[in-house]
Amino acid sequence: MTIAGVPVSLKSEAAANIKESTIHVSKWMELGRGDWDLPKLRDMFLEHLESYERIFTLRCLSRGPKDYFYELVEIPKALMLEAKDCRFELTEDSKQNPKPGYGYVNDSNGNLRFALYFDGGTERKLQIKQIKKVLCITHASWQFESAPLE
Repeated sequence: MTIAGVPVSLKSEAAANIKESTIHVSKWMELGRGDWDLPKLRDMFLEHLESYERIFTLRCLSRGPKDYFYELVEIPKALMLEAKDCRFELTEDSKQNPKPGYGYVNDSNGNLRFALYFDGGTERKLQIKQIKKVLCITHASWQFESAPLE
């Protein structure tokens, strides 16, 4: 989408096991058919990032039956671009074909900042796991009550 002339990617997260301190994007993009080469797939991700300037995620941290808590978090594009230097690991013991793999992005002390997960299942999609929320910008959060739908 475009906001005031700025191309934006909007993701959402509402998993039952959501964690407040980390962000998980279960489907960043589809990887399609073709070579299952992790560096090439990472490069597809980096090319995909060129199509927008800002990345937001709308997160539902708790819901119902009456109380809801949401937040709007910006994932810095510069953070995602750090994937260019990720460390790859293929999951050899997986029964999926092609085998899934990871691209780990660590800080200078070796601490994980986030991970690319190349899901070799039927959808062949890219997930982004364990993005440290402290590395992102929380723009808004709101809590509200809602009457149950009947």
